[in-house]
Amino acid sequence: MTSPEPVRLNKRMAELGLCSRREADAWIEQGWVKVNGKPAEMGVKVTPADRVEVDKKAQGHQATQVTILLHKPMGYVSGQAEDGHEPAVMLINPRTHWREDPSANRFSPPQTRGLAPAGRLDIDSVGLLVFTQDGRVARQLIGEDSGMEKEYLVRVAYHGLGQPAPPGQLIRMDDDDPITTNVRAIFPPALLERLRLGLSLDGQPLKRAQVDWQNPEQLRFVLTEGKKRQIRRMCEQVGLKVVGLKRIRIGRVVLGNLPAGQWRYLGPNERF
Repeated sequence: MTSPEPVRLNKRMAELGLCSRREADAWIEQGWVKVNGKPAEMGVKVTPADRVEVDKKAQGHQATQVTILLHKPMGYVSGQAEDGHEPAVMLINPRTHWREDPSANRFSPPQTRGLAPAGRLDIDSVGLLVFTQDGRVARQLIGEDSGMEKEYLVRVAYHGLGQPAPPGQLIRMDDDDPITTNVRAIFPPALLERLRLGLSLDGQPLKRAQVDWQNPEQLRFVLTEGKKRQIRRMCEQVGLKVVGLKRIRIGRVVLGNLPAGQWRYLGPNERF
């Protein structure tokens, strides 16, 4: 039986759920990590047989890190500023902190240091957007092996004509006469099944999605992956146009009553 190949220490620490790779590098630099009782060096490789120890100072640093839930309004980008549009992180300040936040946390400027979006929402989409300083949370939400459920309410108009298009092809659109009321009544059930399973994006088949009618003009999507503009592109393939998209849940954390443009802290007892 062959021994496992050695991997970089920062990767091993992330796999163990201790922190993100970036955090691991920072901890190693601070001298907070030991391998087999000796201070770890940057770039060292380890196997599962090696003993990795983390100083309590690192755990204390981690305990001060915050995760923030923002109700992103339309017109803000999730990441860096682009095309003159402001990044959503600009909304995280004392004035926009939700007055009904049950958390005992109080805002302080260091909380915005290293605060990064764990996922994205299109500029035209609204709803729950997560920012975190904690690499463990980021990995849970957007890591390579993440299968975190994300739930959306999607208002649609129907432009499709004729029969369902073959796999991988778009349905012909009739932009002059879209159907915007009681879409559910005329949308073919076979196309609803295609939304659930059978579509591909960027040459890759999509994972099964939960898709159901929430009301006559609105669909409810639950996805476990997050390709760029995924829901909008899925809808295009079956003759639907998205006219409103709102994310209302990530894992076990819901948007709830959080007002648009305001934010709150992830509570100590909340888990994604």
